[in-house]
Amino acid sequence: MTAGTRDGPPRGRGATGNPEGRFETRAKEAFDDGWGEPDAEPRSLPTVVVAQTARSIIMRNDSPDVPFTQSINPYQGCEHGCIYCYARPSHAYLNLSPGIDFETRIFAKTNAAELLRSELAARAYRCSPIALGANTDPYQPAERAQRITRGVLEVLSECRHPFTITTKGALVERDLDLIAPAAALGLARVFVSVPQLDHALARRLEPRAAAPARRIETIRRLAAAGVPTGVLVAPVIPFLNDHELEAVLAAARAAGATTAAFIVLRLPHEVRGLVDAWLQEQQPLKRERVLNALRAMRGGRDNDPRFGSRMTGSGPFAELIAGRFALAARRLGFADEPTELRSDLFRPPPPGQQLELF
Repeated sequence: MTAGTRDGPPRGRGATGNPEGRFETRAKEAFDDGWGEPDAEPRSLPTVVVAQTARSIIMRNDSPDVPFTQSINPYQGCEHGCIYCYARPSHAYLNLSPGIDFETRIFAKTNAAELLRSELAARAYRCSPIALGANTDPYQPAERAQRITRGVLEVLSECRHPFTITTKGALVERDLDLIAPAAALGLARVFVSVPQLDHALARRLEPRAAAPARRIETIRRLAAAGVPTGVLVAPVIPFLNDHELEAVLAAARAAGATTAAFIVLRLPHEVRGLVDAWLQEQQPLKRERVLNALRAMRGGRDNDPRFGSRMTGSGPFAELIAGRFALAARRLGFADEPTELRSDLFRPPPPGQQLELF
């Protein structure tokens, strides 16, 4: 039976069900045969972390919409369970559901640090900032025990390689002993994602991410340690959290954030159905308004994958959000662009040896 369809959404999870991925050839359908207990409490589902031996670790892209060309994702899948996550469709490539499976079946790339050391040592390697958290959160709950992200940061620090981190996890503070010295050399920057301040809404949208107030505190602690810190208001969801845009920016700026960016909700592949099901379950009275507004920003479609508009949308509503963001960011004194990270300090790791940190 599809998890969450008859007994309600599982406790502590974002998705309301476990629909098949787009590559599946068979479909399952839940039905009540009279033996169930419709009023039973939604059941909880455990998280399973599977060790994965990756073949490579640095991913490259040439997208004009993102400010990096290299990224590392220590994990596939994310226990934070954000219903809107654009990375959910990647689980379909594993013949797993982008729904509950994405939140409960986490693949940990246990050889990430070893691979990174090897790839940085390649004679053809050219240094440019590496982004951590471009797809799934590097500081999701599994990282507390797995410590894969920390291993990656240790290698980057040894090599004086520039990096950025994007996260919703307060666990990033654990690694300030690595991040702060790198930042002092102009090698590190962190973005904390805060789509809204409303605790109750965040609990349903992002059930296992740090609470919004805790993320603001993380910004404060990172900034106090000398780490250039930005706030990412993402995703902005019309009629759900867009009214908090200015409040999020003000709270982040007061905590020490120096740069800011926003992204409008995207609905690629299976995310569209998952968000629709979530709206029906959690916000039924707002469902049509939210979806219609999103379509209006995507040229009448559920999703617009085109470069240049996929992050911010287009049309009057998108222009209104962009204008509000620009006005608030200027009034609060956010920098127009983050300071460029240094690449000239990079030193490749000697084969079979470990360099000293900093």
